[in-house]
Amino acid sequence: TQSTWGSRVASFLSFCVLRCWEMSADVVMDDADRWRDLDKVLLRSGPFAGDGFQAGVETKSFLHEECKVLVVGAGGLGCEILKDLALSGFKDLHVIDLDRIDVTNLNRQFLFRKKDVGRPKAEVAAEFIMRRCPGVRVTPFHGKIQDKRIEYYRQFNVIIAGLDNVEARRWLNALLCSMVQFDDDGNIDPATIKFLIDGGTEGFKGQARVIIPFMTSCFECSLDTLPPQVTYPMCTIQETPRLPEHCIMYAYTVMWEDHFGKDKKADKDSPQDMQWIFERAKERAETYNIQGVSYMLTLGVVKNIIPAVASTNAIIAAACCNEVLKISTYASHVLNNYMMYMGQTSIHSYTFAYEKKDSCPVCSKLPLDVEFKRTDTLKEALSQLCADQRLRFKNPSLSTDSAILYMPFPPALEQSHRHKLDMTLGTLVENGLIQLGEDVVATDISLPSIPVKLRIKFSD
Repeated sequence: TQSTWGSRVASFLSFCVLRCWEMSADVVMDDADRWRDLDKVLLRSGPFAGDGFQAGVETKSFLHEECKVLVVGAGGLGCEILKDLALSGFKDLHVIDLDRIDVTNLNRQFLFRKKDVGRPKAEVAAEFIMRRCPGVRVTPFHGKIQDKRIEYYRQFNVIIAGLDNVEARRWLNALLCSMVQFDDDGNIDPATIKFLIDGGTEGFKGQARVIIPFMTSCFECSLDTLPPQVTYPMCTIQETPRLPEHCIMYAYTVMWEDHFGKDKKADKDSPQDMQWIFERAKERAETYNIQGVSYMLTLGVVKNIIPAVASTNAIIAAACCNEVLKISTYASHVLNNYMMYMGQTSIHSYTFAYEKKDSCPVCSKLPLDVEFKRTDTLKEALSQLCADQRLRFKNPSLSTDSAILYMPFPPALEQSHRHKLDMTLGTLVENGLIQLGEDVVATDISLPSIPVKLRIKFSD
């Protein structure tokens, strides 16, 4: 079966990777010896080869000389991914990450050392890989994924994400879907498709996913299955704290502003800022006789971090890199399209095809039905769209074919449409700004270059 063969290939590649990694960095190996295990996969065919696989040196040369892979994230999962790719024959790698190295990263992010604390993760990871794996070129970028223009992402054959938050995944998924072009008959231009391999871990659980824009389900298709972020009522954390998390959130949201003012925001990636919050939270916990406030928990609450397990990162990274190799060479059939790993009680994995969602705002061409009351103001409608778990907008703009309803940016444009926020939807219909049965187009910073079509229905 596909899953059995996939596990065999993953085990084989993991063995090859570990064998190469354990060798001393100062040992010079000729190419025949260095890639002999990879040659067994690429230089000969077999019954499990994918459609279009051509065994031979041309495929191996493409992997070494032409294939360009972007790794998004250089944390616990990203370190494993970079190591696996470099030892699997990929020689042109790029890595992008916003964070700097903290001392708490050193227990599992093995590309970093104590002397690297405070430096950008992407740069240090690139230096380590190039030093340990001669011939591999890793180009780092320290910054946000949103800082790069769309042309930057077009240069890669495959993009593999080891991100730790939903919003970055949504942004990247939407961007890659927006890059796909269609001909006049509505057929996809295959040259514009960029494969996205998404990996994620949560304690002893993890998943690897293959996303082919407009051909498989995308990340947005499964958005409503994700639980909303945990929040704490302000009245509880201010008046009756009962948990260590309540004390940490109070220090982060209230005490910080009281001490530093509204203009200075706490930097979640600054050890000094996090230490200050930890100390204030610990003092508040002692006042209310609450146990359990620690520096690690402070980081987890403020940055919404779930404790990472190194072995889970290694397993998921191997699965992701396995798919990159198959996509790049056709050496085996690609995962279809979601693999779950559950290691809480044993080593168990499950593979299934995550179906496309007909009402997906990113990869579906159908409008999304949204229901309001005629008496709802435009401001209330915008708030409801932000709260809608199918959309999770941040600050949307709305327009129709005939009019702009609201634009939050730029400031001059926002000011010219601000007066509409207090108008009811019924009034907007009466004034002809909204036509019943007409699609309303929404755009939002969480979904770059993706206009979402909404069909408004009134419940009254």
